[in-house]
Amino acid sequence: MALASVHSRAQTGLEAPPVTVEVDLSGGLPMLAIVGLPEAAVKESKDRVRAAINNSGFSFPQRRLTVNLAPADLPKDGGRFDLAIALGILAASGQIPAQALAGYEFLGELSLTGELRAVRGALPAALAVRACQRTLVVPEGNAAEVALAGADHAYVAASLAAVAASLAGEPLWTRPKVANRVAPVAASADMADVRGQHQARRALEIAAAGGHSLLLIGPPGSGKTMLASRLPGLLPPLTHEQALQVAAIASISTSGFGLAQWGRRTFRAPHHTSSGVALVGGGSVPRPGEITLAHGGVLFLDELPEFERSVLEVLREPLESGHITISRAARQAEFPAAFQLVAAMNPCPCGYLGDASGRCHCTPERIARYAGRISGPLLDRIDMHLRVAPVEHEVLLAQDYSAEDSAAVRTRVVAARERAVARGHDCNAALSARDMDMHCPLATDARRVIEQAMRRLNLSARAYHRVLRVARSIADLAASKVITAQHMAEAIGYRQLDRS
Repeated sequence: MALASVHSRAQTGLEAPPVTVEVDLSGGLPMLAIVGLPEAAVKESKDRVRAAINNSGFSFPQRRLTVNLAPADLPKDGGRFDLAIALGILAASGQIPAQALAGYEFLGELSLTGELRAVRGALPAALAVRACQRTLVVPEGNAAEVALAGADHAYVAASLAAVAASLAGEPLWTRPKVANRVAPVAASADMADVRGQHQARRALEIAAAGGHSLLLIGPPGSGKTMLASRLPGLLPPLTHEQALQVAAIASISTSGFGLAQWGRRTFRAPHHTSSGVALVGGGSVPRPGEITLAHGGVLFLDELPEFERSVLEVLREPLESGHITISRAARQAEFPAAFQLVAAMNPCPCGYLGDASGRCHCTPERIARYAGRISGPLLDRIDMHLRVAPVEHEVLLAQDYSAEDSAAVRTRVVAARERAVARGHDCNAALSARDMDMHCPLATDARRVIEQAMRRLNLSARAYHRVLRVARSIADLAASKVITAQHMAEAIGYRQLDRS
């Protein structure tokens, strides 16, 4: 009777809880049983493991094998345990030294030939293994992401045979070698391409400086999508820890992690036919949705009223809390969702309300029904509302037109963000009511302006706090410690739906 233990990692949201793969080799009829709450992909690993062992120059034991994935109450899914199960079988049968497995953790799916295939969630596992002062062994396809967690705590290998040989004293695995640096900001979408739209450009700069959500309202062709796509280029570079978290989210997603994404602000633009589950995440095995994939970046919802109202309502809690908790019968997972929302909509169903050509024939009832697709509580949670007018033909046709580029605007945005960080916050959108009492001093005339606006516009307490946060960002761009009447008036100007 022989017993071997191998360490591995499961995946639950962004967490990578430890799993011990215990393999017992005993007498009896030849069979392989896997216990410990395995799902279908894990149960099927017995056939992959058998073929991989035989095709890697080893012999599969013709005895009774019991594989236990502990803890037993943690669901296990995917092919990530193939390598650990195969090594446990080889160690239990004496084909590799069992004591050599100590200090290592193993992730990887096996092909029938014994080659290792990449798995999802390698980066969260690598971060967890590094914290435990162990070394993670993964397929070569996961080299780029595990290197981000530190190459000193990882090895990459091409096959089961290479891992077994390395454990036996012939090192065929290697350290992952990937440059760990923040990529430059993409120049494909630059503010210099935006003609006219001076107020919208200013609103975009304020939104970037304070991390504020923004709603753009204007007719088709006025540049709403173009403006929204320029916002990621105005945001400050991600810190190393922020970039690691964004990369970890990409690692567990369906599309996976690519090195070209490292250090970049994400820009997600789901179609208006997307479901609530697609937006917030879910499934029997909880997966991140669009709001989590936009973490640290921008979530752009074009044609906002065309989304199902129930889909939009799921945004209310993440906009306030910055995270989303998905609960299922057997599982619960929490994902980060600190995204910056930019939405766009037409002023009416046809889009041409107020156009001088008189193309709009929408009745007041249709216009009210169209606007009513967006609930008041959701609008209240959007910091800035701005009407975007069409660009004049003279501006579009001008040959010598020049505009400020994204790099120049980003310099001011970074300076404003540094003032917020000096006060102890990443951005002004995250200020609590107590923080605003401390960090948003109002000049006397500014207090009069906001008092008049609250009476005339009937602002809610939430809307008041959002106006105050936007005013704080405007003051930071002006390098002012005190919020003046001019700052307050401009901030109130970005609550245009409250006025209407």
